[in-house]
Amino acid sequence: MRLKNVPGSREAVSNSPFVIQDPFAVKGKWHEIFGNDNPIHIEIGMGKGKFLTTLAAKNPDINYIGIEKFSSVLVRAIEKAEQLYDPDQDAVNIRFIRMDAGEIENVFDAGETDRIYLNFSDPWPKDRHAKRRLPGAAFLEHYNVILKPEGHIEFKTDNRELFDFAVSELENSIWHADYITYDLHADSEQMKENVMTEYEEKFSAKGNPICKYVIRR
Repeated sequence: MRLKNVPGSREAVSNSPFVIQDPFAVKGKWHEIFGNDNPIHIEIGMGKGKFLTTLAAKNPDINYIGIEKFSSVLVRAIEKAEQLYDPDQDAVNIRFIRMDAGEIENVFDAGETDRIYLNFSDPWPKDRHAKRRLPGAAFLEHYNVILKPEGHIEFKTDNRELFDFAVSELENSIWHADYITYDLHADSEQMKENVMTEYEEKFSAKGNPICKYVIRR
C-alpha cells in the first residue's frame, strides 16, 4: 500500500517536542526523559497514534513510547498528542520515535521496557519477507532483550494468516501465551478494557474477526 505524502510532515516531526530526535543517545535513560520511574510501554508500528494516545490519557502513571517509521503517519500521532498536552506546562507521559523497528535494541537497554504492543502489523505476506514480521522469531529475540523478566507482549490483527504465523512462532520457544482469541470482540470481559486502533475500528466494522494474544516468557 502506497503511503500518502503529507506536505511538511518531516519538518513537523523534526520540530515536535513529543519526538525524540536522537533515540540512540537515550538508551538506558528513558526514565530520565520522563522524569520518573513509572513503567514504560511501547507500541511498535503505532500508525496514527489513536491507540497509544488514548492509553496515555487514561493512564498518567505509565510512560508510553510510540515507534513509527514514516513521517507522514507519525505527524498524525503528534497532532493527537498536541490536543492532549501542553509540553510546557503538563507532565507528558508520551513520546514518539521515527525509526525502523529493527533498531530497538539500540534504543532500549536490557530490561528497560515493561510491555510491548503490536497492533495490525504489516503482514509481509511473501515467504522471503517473513523475517520482517513484527511477531516473528527474529523480533521476538529483540523483545526478549528489552523487556523486563515479567514483561509481556500484546498482539492484535485481523489477518488470520499472520496471526497463525505468530502463534506458530511460539512453538519450541521461551514464550508462552497467557491469552489467545480468534474473535476478541466476542469476549465481553476483554472488551471492557480494549482500546481500539484506527485499523481495528475499520476492520471490525466490516465484520472481520480480531485476533489477539498476550504472551510472556
